[in-house]
Amino acid sequence: MRFAFIDTEKAYMSLSRLCAFAGVSISGYHAWKRRSPSRRQFDDMIVLAHIRNQFYLSRQTYGSPRMHAELCEDGIQVGRHRVARLMRSNGLKTRQRTRFERTTDSNHGEPVAPNLLDQDFACDGPDQKWGADISYIWTAESVERKTWLKCQPHRQNQ
Repeated sequence: MRFAFIDTEKAYMSLSRLCAFAGVSISGYHAWKRRSPSRRQFDDMIVLAHIRNQFYLSRQTYGSPRMHAELCEDGIQVGRHRVARLMRSNGLKTRQRTRFERTTDSNHGEPVAPNLLDQDFACDGPDQKWGADISYIWTAESVERKTWLKCQPHRQNQ
């Protein structure tokens, strides 16, 4: 982590000053730079390639438990927590489906307003027949409260 920080910031400050700030030696930084990936890092890259493949095949809906099951079915021996760590560190988050929420309740005993227009929209002058629509908009506030935000009806003069 320290060496990665030094590697990103060396364009803005001298290497000796960065190493002194991080508390590491310059030779340690150069050794880190030349070092090849460890066996575990190499295995992680291979497993991550399989995870990414399955993740996009599932249309980004598989979380770590399902992903672990899929990898085991494919014959890849990997632990559930390792799959979770690799997905988390690489930003592979599942897209959760939003449930369909019925907003109209037709089964009620309340009186229903009569249809006075009966599909006859013709009129002689303005301000005789009005039409309205109730729109529902899904907002961040409505997600927290799990309710719909109802908009005011828009009046139209006919």
